[in-house]
This record gives sequence, structure tokens and C-alpha cells, in this order.
Amino acid sequence: MVEVWSWNGFYIGGNVGYSWGRSDTDVEYFSTVTGLPIAPPAGSITSQKFNMNGWLAGGQVGYNIQSNNWVYGIEIDGQWTGQKGDANFLCAAVAVSAGPCLPGLTFLPGGVTGAALSLEEKLQWFVTVRGRVGVLAQPSTLLYVTGGLAFGSVKANGVLASTNAQLVATSLAFSDKDTNAGWTVGAGIEHRIAGNWTAKLEYLYVDLGSFSCTTCTGGVATNVSWRENIVRAGINYKFSGPVFARY
Repeated sequence: MVEVWSWNGFYIGGNVGYSWGRSDTDVEYFSTVTGLPIAPPAGSITSQKFNMNGWLAGGQVGYNIQSNNWVYGIEIDGQWTGQKGDANFLCAAVAVSAGPCLPGLTFLPGGVTGAALSLEEKLQWFVTVRGRVGVLAQPSTLLYVTGGLAFGSVKANGVLASTNAQLVATSLAFSDKDTNAGWTVGAGIEHRIAGNWTAKLEYLYVDLGSFSCTTCTGGVATNVSWRENIVRAGINYKFSGPVFARY
């Protein structure tokens, strides 16, 4: 009998990697006196694009069906991440009159530039549910493409620093998080290394859509679009054994 490796069956494994994330964040300002939207004056910063890079680690489970040189499957993975980034925004003051970003002030105090927002964003975790279609470069080496749904928890922490009508410096902090749904596509290579163990190297592009801060306070609201490029390495154990061909 000759041992013939088969990709059929359930598997479970773990992975580690790195993500090059990107946040596109827009900020809207509101009057703390009237609650009405503010049209930011010239010099304001209402939009920022910044990096959200960081490590990630997690696990995956899946199932494969092999048909000749083709392998079809489904995989679910969960990841914890250290991805975070920050940016600064400004609702600018207007010379002499202070302007709409500093409601209640009738003149511009020296050294005051407006209402300044410091914003930190984090991707706490994400999950993907993906199909896989692959072809065998050789019996123990699989080249595949993958794609499906992605879900992730995005958290935003912010501090809005301003000056009130009594010329006192103020700061208001807020925090909000939400679970977003999006999509993912990618490709990879997986190779049998010994027994029922395989190792893989994979690339994924993940788009988690838009996240809006629903509990922001202090006259600001944020809208975040999150995308990332992921490279990760993993190892899997397949539960079903090899197929033996009898001659």
C-alpha cells in the first residue's frame, strides 16, 4: 500500500501575522449651546487619513472537500489585534470674533486656536467567514483563493479641548465602540509538513465598512472607514487521516 495524502476533512489551527490598516475619518462639529451643526471656518481640520498598523493572532477551523486536483472548503477564523492609531482635528477659531467653534465667546483670547479634538482608534478583534477554492501544485501543496464576510469591533476614544464663555479651558472625553460588518478577499499557499500537519502563508484584504460614533459628546461626531492588508502564517491539524492506495 502507498500513502496518498488527501485534503478532505475537518481541520483546526492557529496563526500570527501583521496588518497594515488604514482609517479614513471625518468629523462633524456641533454647537454645545444650540446643538446645531457648525460649518467649520477656514483652517479647520475635519478629515484625516492615518495608519492603523499592528500585530494580530488567532485561530481557525475549516472543512475541505477534494475533487481530483481541486480543493473546495470553508474556513472561519477569529483574530485579536494590537492595531491602533490616532489623529488630531480642529474646529478653527476666527480672528477677533472667535467664531462658531467657540460658542459664547465674543472675542478671540490670545493663544486659542479653536476646539481641538484628539482621537484614538483601535481594532479590538475581527472574525472572517470565507470560502476557499484551490488547486494542487503537487499532492501536498495547495494554492488557493478565498473570500467572504468580515466582522470587527472598532473602538474610538476622544478628547475635545476648548474654551468656554468664562475663558476657562475645558476638555470633554468620550468613548464608543461598535461591531462592523464588511467583506474580505485574499489568497494563500498551504503545504503538508508532516503527518496530518500543514503550514500556510496567507494574504487578506479586509474592508470593515463605516463606523459612526453614536455616543460622542462635546459637540463632535465621527465617521470612520476601515480597511487593512494582512499577511499571516498559520499551522493546521487535519483530523481525518491519509488515504492508502492498494496496488
